[in-house]
Amino acid sequence: MPSETSGPPDPYLQRRTLRRGSAGWVLLTGLGVAYVVSGDYSGWNFGLAEGGFGGLAIALVLMGTMYACMVFALAELSAILPTAGGGYGFARRALGPWGGFLTGTAILVEYVLAPAAISVFIGDYVESLGLFGLTSGWPVYLACFVVFIGIHLWGVGEALRFSFVVTGVAVAALVVFAVGALPEFDASSLDDIPVDPAAFGASSWLPMGLLGIWAAFPFGMWFFLGVEGVPLAAEETRDPARTLPRAIRWSMGILAVLAVVTFLAAAGARGSAAVQDAGNPLVEALQPGGEATALSRVVNYAGLAGLVASFFSLVYAGSRQLFALSRAGYLPRFLSLTSRRKAPYLGLLVPGTIGFTLAAGTGDGARMLNIAVFGATISYALMALSHIVLRRREPDLPRPYRTPGGALTSSVALVLACAALAATFLVDVTAAFIALAVYAVAVAYFGLYSRRHLVARAPEEEFAALAAAEAELARD
Repeated sequence: MPSETSGPPDPYLQRRTLRRGSAGWVLLTGLGVAYVVSGDYSGWNFGLAEGGFGGLAIALVLMGTMYACMVFALAELSAILPTAGGGYGFARRALGPWGGFLTGTAILVEYVLAPAAISVFIGDYVESLGLFGLTSGWPVYLACFVVFIGIHLWGVGEALRFSFVVTGVAVAALVVFAVGALPEFDASSLDDIPVDPAAFGASSWLPMGLLGIWAAFPFGMWFFLGVEGVPLAAEETRDPARTLPRAIRWSMGILAVLAVVTFLAAAGARGSAAVQDAGNPLVEALQPGGEATALSRVVNYAGLAGLVASFFSLVYAGSRQLFALSRAGYLPRFLSLTSRRKAPYLGLLVPGTIGFTLAAGTGDGARMLNIAVFGATISYALMALSHIVLRRREPDLPRPYRTPGGALTSSVALVLACAALAATFLVDVTAAFIALAVYAVAVAYFGLYSRRHLVARAPEEEFAALAAAEAELARD
């Protein structure tokens, strides 16, 4: 039980408030797309090397199904519990303090590691484009964190509008890419990756066999990874019970269309073998002779815009998750202090410092992203489970939005999330064990210290206390 049963004085929460009413559903839809759009430009194509075109296509469909089911569940949960805690708040209500902490920590791992990884990719783009004569390295990473965290410190409204504009550029360029690449589409080149005769069930469409489908799961996720962060903006949203469900569903719909079009256009224009190892697969698809064209240059610059959009929005998500966990006492409370402009400045600066240190110290963007994927899959499983538990335990809870299919929908998300979690061990076992080690340290901290120092007046704790009181009255 929390040690502060009477709750902290009002000044505690007054020093930990966000700017309310800063975003409507359009800006939040842009935020949802921004989290993910960089994944359309690079990363997904490595799944071709794991499973071939057929394997990645099936993985894309299955992971798209997982995200769609999860998004519908999150739309319901965010309408019930519109707090900055997002997935952590949902799990806190359904699974108790341990469930909340495990979910929040998994989300935090994702949102701290992903920006660090993307800063490395931004550095690679800057070097390949010859911008400012810079090479990929710590000065580029530092510039990313300093400039974009500075915009977040300026204010959430300004930050979301900046993100919306950059995301618009990246999405427009994907449409331009598709228009330029689809005329070159050749279905016969989709399955041109050599077949591994030793793989079980191998064929031209599944050159690595049936196991290749499973190994491609994490790369199928890259088309959607991060969209679940939309509910983290709940406390800065106008009419969150209506706005959040609408924004998260629109985000998912847009991302699904972009995923299918990008995947087919890139693989069909040059062939799966040509783009499977490319650091910039869309540009590779537009340069059959290796010579840059006007269109490939446009897409190359737009890829940098996509990376900036995802980096920027993921920094936002990480700061709000850290803010919520800290405000409720799960992490040190000073991390949730907000500035005069209602920005969680330490929630931005501390993860930013960690992210920059990891990027500059390792330069291994792929491994950091794999660790982020591991954390994401844990959070997906726990959020889906939270939806199932709340549907069964509190069926009469007011639900302004209801998930189509109810608990069956979230059960599909739960099963697929567990399969995706296991698949991370097939792709990068080192990254999986690093993530487990970080997770173990966090669990030890919570078990030995912070679970005894929770803040009763934090919104997520108040929701849980109210639910417990109502359940007690119902039993009487």
